[in-house]
Amino acid sequence: MSPTPIFLPSHEPPARPRDNALLFLARGMELLISERDGAIVLPTGAAFPDVVPAAHYLGTLDGVDCYTAPLARDFTPPEGTTLVPARALYKRLDEVRFAIAGRALAISEWDVQHRFCGRCGQPTQLVAGERARRCPVDNTPFYPRISPAMIVLVTRGDTMLLARNSTLPEPMFSTLAGFVDAGESLEDCVAREVREEVGIDVKNIRYFGSQPWPFGRSLMVGFTAEYAGGDIQVDGKEIAEAHWFHPDNLPRVPPRLSIARHLIDAFVERVKAIPPSGR
Repeated sequence: MSPTPIFLPSHEPPARPRDNALLFLARGMELLISERDGAIVLPTGAAFPDVVPAAHYLGTLDGVDCYTAPLARDFTPPEGTTLVPARALYKRLDEVRFAIAGRALAISEWDVQHRFCGRCGQPTQLVAGERARRCPVDNTPFYPRISPAMIVLVTRGDTMLLARNSTLPEPMFSTLAGFVDAGESLEDCVAREVREEVGIDVKNIRYFGSQPWPFGRSLMVGFTAEYAGGDIQVDGKEIAEAHWFHPDNLPRVPPRLSIARHLIDAFVERVKAIPPSGR
């Protein structure tokens, strides 16, 4: 088994050549890649010397510098490379590289969207020493935007509530999720989203973990919660169906990279560790 790659994030570019640096070049939600023997290969600084000077430093991956830069809308991929939707790389990259790709998408998009001040329209300038752009006229700062969202696994005894989203291209059951409203706590968001999407109440809301998610520029904050009452009534908009599932009879669920799968797997382990007499 290959060792897990180590990524050390940073925003301060080191004073060393960038020819061998890995480039996460983004056009919207697409990344520029090539493929070699079925593996994803990222371009290096030597292949794009014109891009490197304006690229944003991300950190090091196993000691190799990583940068990101936005590509123009009319950019034509050189021969041997292609632009692919980053979501398509979800099952083809390990968790560390996929997280770097998500970081790159967010930073490149921030760089494009905040070239001008939203208050006065003046061109903004990069701020030395931090990930920010600032208006030189009214001093307004612009940082990469992150939208907090909750994701929750609701349990009832030795069963878990999984739902099928009506908008997903592939039929799959997963945990419930939703974005946090202004002025709302994460715990309040959990209770509200569960009630809105499947019509039940929950209790004992507990933090589980988090995962950055580039599609929606969000930070997914994971929770577990216990069933407190009510009958399942799906909203019919986002949720097509929802059911209680036992670990021995699971439907198709998300792949292992997702925090949704981490929530499901943790519950499955816990249930199977309990002797039948204790369930």
